[in-house]
Parts: sequence; C-alpha cells; structure tokens
Amino acid sequence: MANETISSKEQRAILRRLLRYLQPHKKLLIIALFLLILTVIGDLVGPYLIKVYIDDYLTLRHFDRNPVMILAVCYFTIQVLNVVITYYQMLKFQELALKVIQQLRIDVFSKIHKLGMRYFDQVPAGSIVSRATNDTEAIKDMFVTVLISFVQAAFLIVGVYIIMFIMNAKLAFAMLLLLPVIIYIIYIYRKMSAVVYMKMREKLGELNARLAESLSGMSIVQVFRQEDRFNEEFDKTNEEHFQAMMDNTKMNSLLLRPIIDLVYFTAIVILLFYFGWTSFETAVEVGVVYAFITYMNRFFDPINQMMERLALFQQAIVAASRVFSLLDNEELEPAQKNDPIHVSNGQIEFKNISFSYDGKQDVLKNISFTVNPGETVALVGHTGSGKSSIINLLMRFYEFERGDILIDGASIKNYPQVELRDKVGLVLQDPFLFYGTVASNIRLYNEKLTLEDVKDAAEFVQANDFIEALPDGYSNKVTERGSTFSSGQRQLIAFARTIATNPKVLVLDEATAAIDTETEVGIQQSLEKMRKGRTTIAIAHRLSTIQDAEQILVLHKGEIVERGTHQQLIAQKGLYEKMYLLQNGIVG
Repeated sequence: MANETISSKEQRAILRRLLRYLQPHKKLLIIALFLLILTVIGDLVGPYLIKVYIDDYLTLRHFDRNPVMILAVCYFTIQVLNVVITYYQMLKFQELALKVIQQLRIDVFSKIHKLGMRYFDQVPAGSIVSRATNDTEAIKDMFVTVLISFVQAAFLIVGVYIIMFIMNAKLAFAMLLLLPVIIYIIYIYRKMSAVVYMKMREKLGELNARLAESLSGMSIVQVFRQEDRFNEEFDKTNEEHFQAMMDNTKMNSLLLRPIIDLVYFTAIVILLFYFGWTSFETAVEVGVVYAFITYMNRFFDPINQMMERLALFQQAIVAASRVFSLLDNEELEPAQKNDPIHVSNGQIEFKNISFSYDGKQDVLKNISFTVNPGETVALVGHTGSGKSSIINLLMRFYEFERGDILIDGASIKNYPQVELRDKVGLVLQDPFLFYGTVASNIRLYNEKLTLEDVKDAAEFVQANDFIEALPDGYSNKVTERGSTFSSGQRQLIAFARTIATNPKVLVLDEATAAIDTETEVGIQQSLEKMRKGRTTIAIAHRLSTIQDAEQILVLHKGEIVERGTHQQLIAQKGLYEKMYLLQNGIVG
C-alpha cells in the first residue's frame, strides 16, 4: 500500500467525510468562521485606509495633523482588535478540532472491538495503534491549522481582488492570471505528495509494529539472543522511513515557498513595470502603488501559508484514508441475531462443519459430534490438527459457511451474542489479566457480582489461598498482563473469572497446562464439581487429564479419525494409543 496513491476523486471523498464530523458542532464552527472573517476584514481595511489618507493628504500636500492622528488611531485599533479576535478564533478552532478528533478516536476504538479475528490475524497490533493515535493526530492538525489557512486564504484572495478591481480594474485583471499558475502548482504538489505521504505513514506504522512486537516478546528476544536481528530490522525500516521523509523534504523545498516566492517576485515586477510604464503618460497615485504592493503581500502571505499547510493537508488525507480503511473494514466479528432464545441445557452438536481461514485450505473437514448436557468431550491431536479451530468456531470468533453448530437444537448463529458470552465460559492456555485489581479481574466489572461471589469463585478453583496471601488480598494491584504473578496464578485467576459467571457450557483450551502437578490435582477435583450440570469441551495435550471424559475425539489434519472413551481408544491401538504410550515413556 505504501506505493499506492490516492486519486483526486478519492481525496475529495475523504475530505467530505472528514467535514461531516463538523456537523454536530455547527454552532462552534459558525462562531470560529465569523471570528476568522473579522480578522480578514481587519487585514483588508487597514491598507485601504492608509491608501485613502496618502492620496487625500500627502499627495495633495495637506499636512493636517488631525487626519494623520485619526489614521494612526484607526490603524492601531484595528491591529489590537485583530490580535484579540485572532486569539478567540484560534481557541474556537482548537476546540472544534479536539471535539472532532475525540469523536473520531471513539469511532476507531469502537470499530476495533467490532472487528473479527481475521483482521487481527492480518494486521500487526502496532499498525492498528498507529492508526488510532498517530493518524488521528495528523487529522487534528488539518482541522487546527489547515482549515484556518484555507478558509482565511479564500476570503483574503477574494477580498484582495475585489479591492484591487475597485482601485484599478486593468491591473487587477492582469493579477488574475496568477491564479491559474498557483492552482497548477497546487495540483502538481498534491499529485506528487500523495505517494510520498502514503509511504511515510506506512513506514511509521511498520516502526510501531516492530516496536510493539519486540516489547511484547522481550523475554524471548533476549533468551534467544535476537537483539541484533531486531536492531537490524528496525534500522532498515527506520532508514526507509528516513528516506521517505527526505523525499518529502526535497519535494516541499522545491514546490512550496521557493516556487510561490518566484511567482510573487514576478507579480511585483509586473506591478512596478506597469506603474513605471503608465507614469510616462499619467501621474501615478502613490497610495495606489502602496496599496497594490501591500495587497500583493496580503495575497501571497496566505498563499504561502496555504502551500506550507498543504503538506499537512496531504498528510491528513493519507492518514484519514488509513483510518477510514479501518472504519470501513468489513471483516467484522460474526453477526448475531437477536432471537429471544436462551441456552437452557447446554447440548452441543457439530453438524458436518468444514472451515478454512484463508478460503483455500480447509483446517476442519466434515466435523460432526454431539456433547450432551453434563458430559465432557476432550479434543486431542497433534499441533495443527484443528482442535483450536473447533473452539474458535464455537466461541463465534470466526464465521463459518459449511455445516452448522447447534446449542440446544438452535444454530449458534441465531443466539444473541450476549447470551452466548454469558452461557459459554472460556479458559485459554495463555490467560490474559487486565490492569486493575485481583477482584476486578475476576469480576470483570460485572456489577451483579459481589465480593462474596468473587471469593466463592476463587475458593471453588482453590485460588483463595494465594490471593489471601497477597499484601492487599483481593485488592492487590495487577500490572499489565499480570506480569508479577506466576503462570499458574494467572491461570487460577482466569479460572475463577470463568466460574464466577456460572456458565452452562465450559470450554477449556489446555487450561491446566501452566499449573503444577499438586495444584492440578486440586483443580481436577474442582472440575469434577464444575462439570455437573455443565457441558464441557476440553482441549488437552496431557492425556492423563482427560481420561475420565465421556468421549474423546482424536483429530488429525482437520478430521476426526478416532472417537470413544479412554479405554475404547486404547483398545483400538490407533493414533491415540501411540500418543498415550509416547507421553508415558512406554515403547510400543
């Protein structure tokens, strides 16, 4: 995408979409524009007043002090008012920009939580962070500086030409010829800068992605001595970002102020030539000369500002295209209906489920099985056999098109998402703890759960002893990802979190892998109590933990190749028996 460009049509569409964010703040926008118009009027009136007094008094040799004093007072008053009005104008535009970016960031953050897992499989976390922070900040600069400069330039250009036509229509018409030149320069700049800025934003996103990856996996980086490789990769991306920045600098150095200054000096030469030529035939009014030169300055100052802000505008357009691509992404989490159905018994049935992550290669092939209420079904198999994919579909992390999954006879596609999340509890192999307290991580801000409920859930999974031993007990602070706890402690808290919701269906993704043998014995006892009245699906690598399951499904390359109880599978002398013998160190 770094080498792609944004067409003029796409840029206009992006700009219109950005401006729609101003609609809820119309009153604030009107106030800001009104103040801006007042400052423009002040810039236009001042030179015209001086021109009038120069023509009426200095040129006619009437050196009356009163008009000069009036001129000084008027001009000074206009400048003071301009300073005051400019302050409030900047204040209102800043407030307007911050309100827009505040809403845009809320939209981005909300959309991120609605995206499906496929999106996060494809886009690095650092790139997503860059869109929510750096790109929205670039858009803010557009509303603060670019919008002011463009509107101010538009009013000033129109006002300057109106006054110049009043003073000298022929010369004003000649100055009109400058506009096509300036418009053409802007067109060239926009065309060239779109590619450069897209590359800049992409490389910045890559930098964030590499930084996020190294920070999240720092222990692995250091253990396997990958620091040099990460440094080299980061340096390479950083160098590419530097080159993109240099391309931007070279482009700006040529097409912004230098070119506009050349056009400005050309305009001054034309003015001086015109006044010098006409002075041979008629007297030239000094006030008109002063006014035209002053208005040329007034004309080119906003043009220069606008051209300099055009760089920010292009950055904002590119940044907005990245933000809107996220907002428009259709890789949403699976849609849910809001039929008034509830999980009552927890019977689960997979009917001929086939599934592919990339649409090319199936990771699940014609999977069919039934789990009755209160039963435990275990999924075993080698890495990549499809165990986690079954869990992903059951939890509605991914959409499926072939086959169906039923809970209590109804397709899970028909259940409200809230019902599925409440009645299906999940414990992952790598538990995630949020910043907060132990109690908040178990309760997960569910106001219905009291502290007693939290403690009961912790006691149920035998987590209460280590929690009570903490300095602040259930109020003990939890750092990001629970880094101060052991793997087993994090798993126990995750276990308590799931039990606190009292689910009908329990899904365990190798949930006891990080727990020591002694603790595991206690948890297995707790699991026996938990399974009563609950449907349980467990992924297990240690076969010793699922020997009491009512049904064990052995998967291989996305297919169920064996099924039965532990004893039945051992008797079949198939893949399950080989796995069991290997784990127990028995040579068959």
